[in-house]
Amino acid sequence: MNLNFNDFQKQDVKFDIDKLQEAYKELLAIKGFTGIDGISNFGAISLTQIPGDPDSIKGHKARGVFWTKPDSSGKEAIRDEMIDEAAYSEFIKDYKETYFKEVFDVLSSKYKLGRVRILLKQPRSTLSWHRDPEPRLHIPIITNPGSIMVIDNVAKHMPADGSVWITNNTKYHNAFNGGEENRIHLVACVLDYKFN
Repeated sequence: MNLNFNDFQKQDVKFDIDKLQEAYKELLAIKGFTGIDGISNFGAISLTQIPGDPDSIKGHKARGVFWTKPDSSGKEAIRDEMIDEAAYSEFIKDYKETYFKEVFDVLSSKYKLGRVRILLKQPRSTLSWHRDPEPRLHIPIITNPGSIMVIDNVAKHMPADGSVWITNNTKYHNAFNGGEENRIHLVACVLDYKFN
């Protein structure tokens, strides 16, 4: 079996993990995680929205379209709504005093971003086996050794040390939190990144 670690690419930019964790606490004091009706183990706090459109971050728009293979037939099914990722260019004003604004500004100067969110994976939970329309940028903020992402057949833990990763979410993947604390990542859709 050929294990392709190329689907996890560490970037040449790094942020202060203490400031990220402090910004996360500040964020929670302003707004808690919102989920989607009927989905218990997914939570998101959107940092960007479509300019002037607070509804662009509600409900299924917090998650966006993905494809999955939900049963033993192996047939692919589409879930949720198509999102115009490029339209999510406005950093939400309620969070402009946090370190996340500086992080967003740096990342925006290097990458063409779509939605930027803080994502929660609860303890002892997993995402479905799915693929997304574009790669994702990850900055782990709180994690544990049992928090693993799997792309194809390759499993990797991304430590919370301020590093920035881009993952090939256009391939089938999932993420699970096998620990006993919440896994918190800043996750951004990256619209101009190509994997070899």
